[in-house]
Amino acid sequence: MSKLLNVSASPHVRSSAATSSIMCDVLIAMAPAALFGIWYFGFRAFLIIVLCVAASVLTEYIYEKAMKKPVTITDLSAAVTGMILALNMPVYIDLWIPVLGCVFAILIVKQLYGGLGQNFMNPALAGRCFLLISFAGQMTQFYPDGVSGATPLAALKAGEAVDLMEMFVGMIPGTIGETSVIALLIGAAYLLAKKVINWRIPVIYIGSLAVFVLLLGGRGFDLGYVAAHIMGGGLIFGAFFMATDYVTSPITPAGQIIYGVCLGVLTGVFRIFGPAAEGVSYAIIFCNLLVPLIEKVTIPRPFGREARQNGKE
Repeated sequence: MSKLLNVSASPHVRSSAATSSIMCDVLIAMAPAALFGIWYFGFRAFLIIVLCVAASVLTEYIYEKAMKKPVTITDLSAAVTGMILALNMPVYIDLWIPVLGCVFAILIVKQLYGGLGQNFMNPALAGRCFLLISFAGQMTQFYPDGVSGATPLAALKAGEAVDLMEMFVGMIPGTIGETSVIALLIGAAYLLAKKVINWRIPVIYIGSLAVFVLLLGGRGFDLGYVAAHIMGGGLIFGAFFMATDYVTSPITPAGQIIYGVCLGVLTGVFRIFGPAAEGVSYAIIFCNLLVPLIEKVTIPRPFGREARQNGKE
């Protein structure tokens, strides 16, 4: 049965791009942020990246072998999941914790739902949220003593001033891959240039958050405050590398616009009105769940098809 021709609705669009080449581009795009994180945080950051990628690939390989399914590790999707999760880790976390997060992401969120293309939420983000809930202390510890590691967003929430240039360069507390805005933008430019991602979701996401912060942030027309929210936390990383995941984001242009607005509003709600300073991961996970509904109401009507009236064609 697996060799039968699968027929789907038109139009049929073919592309020479394979999954492995797309995932390779994503890995290349994350390289600047990863290299900066290794330079800034040291060898331990490199070790976490290697462990997460290896754990993700090995988990996928073992599961597919055990279930007698085709081994798909060569498509590099497991490596991408491991890299994203690694770049979302604080450098001083116990090394076994990110490995556990990778096993959860690949086994529970990806493979048990059918593998690549079947997962209902981003596996790497699901793994990070699992770790945030299970190991909140270690996931928010950005210095060895756990005391002096307030992130810029935490400082903003406490009413303190932040240095925008340090945030842009990346000389701030944070996770391995989220601190350097310039490194992330280099990777984002690469993805856009290679047409791996579309501009709609990240630009509308960031713009919606900026408008939300201006209107409801409580600081009036303070552009520095807005800039700090854009550059702080995991917004740039999340907008370009996680919210744009093919499987868990809308495919229609109108759906991508709605999705981006929902992401910006939810992130703003979590940051401004919630108890925590961050909110990107939970906003993306929640909006992943809304994607089927968004696509249902934004899917274009087939050409020549009349609108339904009174329940009839």
